[in-house]
Amino acid sequence: MSEQPIYVTRDGLKKLEEELEHLRTVKRAQVAQRLHDAMGEGDIDENAEYDDAKNEQSFVEGRILTLEAMIKNAVLIQAEGKRRDQVVLGSTVTVSEDGGEPETYHLVGSAEADPRQGRISNESPLGRALLGKRVGEKVTISAPAGTLSFQIISIR
Repeated sequence: MSEQPIYVTRDGLKKLEEELEHLRTVKRAQVAQRLHDAMGEGDIDENAEYDDAKNEQSFVEGRILTLEAMIKNAVLIQAEGKRRDQVVLGSTVTVSEDGGEPETYHLVGSAEADPRQGRISNESPLGRALLGKRVGEKVTISAPAGTLSFQIISIR
């Protein structure tokens, strides 16, 4: 994983740390027990349970490395004192697509993005377009459905 910053909120960083702790303390032990049990079933060359446990072990160890790198490169998004006149990382922005129904998004780092929960990444097309803009400004993005235009209604 690269050394680029991973922007996260305080809650997002806590979730990453909790997941890492769970993987290190609980999941590793579960996978080790699965491997031990599978090895006791005989020939490991033709043992599907052993192969599955080894695959899970690889996934868990890979995720641990990823989380360690993310936490090491984490940059906290400061909610207090942030600008309200311009969209910045951590802003909550209400936009309207071509005069349609307003939608509200919280601009977060990619590690916390969840569009279904209204949390969009600063690296997404809309997130990138909104950064630095002010209330009343319009942004245009290219999407698979074509060109979309949004007007910023409010920034919190």
